[in-house]
Amino acid sequence: MIIKNADVVLQDGVKRLDIRVENGIVAELAEHIAGEGMDCTGLTVFPGLIDMHVHLREPGFEKKEDIASGSAAAVKGGFTQICCMPNTRPVTDNKVVVSYILNRAREVNLCKVHPIGAITEGQEGKNLAAIGAMKAAGAVALSEDGKSVANTSLMANAMLYAADFGLKCLCHCEDASLVDGGVVNEGYYSTLTGLKGSIRAAEDILIAREICLAESLSLPVHICHVSTYSGVQLIREAKARGVKVTAETCPHYFTLTDAAIADFDTNTKVNPPLREERDRLAVIEGLRDGTLDCIVTDHAPHHFDDKNVEYAVAAFGISGLETSFALSYTLLVKGGVLTLSELARKMSAAPAAILSLQGGAVEEGGVADLTIADLNAQWTIDPATFVSKGKNTPFAGRQVFGKVRYTIVDGEIRYREENA
Repeated sequence: MIIKNADVVLQDGVKRLDIRVENGIVAELAEHIAGEGMDCTGLTVFPGLIDMHVHLREPGFEKKEDIASGSAAAVKGGFTQICCMPNTRPVTDNKVVVSYILNRAREVNLCKVHPIGAITEGQEGKNLAAIGAMKAAGAVALSEDGKSVANTSLMANAMLYAADFGLKCLCHCEDASLVDGGVVNEGYYSTLTGLKGSIRAAEDILIAREICLAESLSLPVHICHVSTYSGVQLIREAKARGVKVTAETCPHYFTLTDAAIADFDTNTKVNPPLREERDRLAVIEGLRDGTLDCIVTDHAPHHFDDKNVEYAVAAFGISGLETSFALSYTLLVKGGVLTLSELARKMSAAPAAILSLQGGAVEEGGVADLTIADLNAQWTIDPATFVSKGKNTPFAGRQVFGKVRYTIVDGEIRYREENA
């Protein structure tokens, strides 16, 4: 395969280049490569996007999503690699479920799927899961996503054992006793709607705990879906001290505020909840200054019935794989916050580095995982067009820029936009 006349996003900027791919590897990058190829004039080539925080629901919740539909949504959204959280049924807490996910992903053969194992057995917070066996089977990280490990001693042991096997803990930071059934951010809009609120401290206290553990143990830790201004500041200060902490956020936290809950649209119900404008601006600044290392979707697809109920009892989550790139490009690059190279780092290089995955850059000798997009294409988000089983998005009707035209995995086109 030869890709011709593309604007290629490199680590140090964007250059007009041709790309020659052989045997799944980028064999050559040059201003001109002889031979016929795909004319990508006007298109931009990114390193294949990597989402290190998705929920594929399989096994156990295939009504919401399965590995086939989730992988299809991933490549449509430009993702060549995705990492799936362990809150399946049965929980991904052993080598059998890890192997099942990998085998299904190979059968589907769209994007690369990397399982994340549970920290504790059954995600019950009592006993550590079989960390070594899951690593041997192919798990790339550990997480209790959807909840935190309440017992601090157990969390410390998890970080120690994970490090022994070259894994990191990805921490959902939420003090359940402080949340106490809250479903939205506590503030003006929780008062206005009468919905039970959850204070920022419920997130911040666990962020602080994980930072303290990482600092005391001199081990790395990763903070999931940061949503508060105070959480961003805790991570910023920790990094300045040399703590081995990395962190992520999601498009809904730099795009929306809790004002979106005023009409009781259950598609705005996420965990952690949408916060206030102060928090949204702090998340954007955290992305700009490097406090927040990467952008993930926290892709949480749900069946229509899970959202078509009263707000208080609706499921948490947004189906995000098919909208993340366009929302991030529109808000952050067109908004003047990040350059294209910086966006590529947040959505590809940083996740690859954090989880020690191949990929993350367009470079000679590197894996040919590529995302090709038309950055000038303006389109309207329409959940009816989603290939994910989950149509739950608060962004329906929003105008965005940046349309993925091709997704290439190991040198093979796994997604081609209909008009491409």
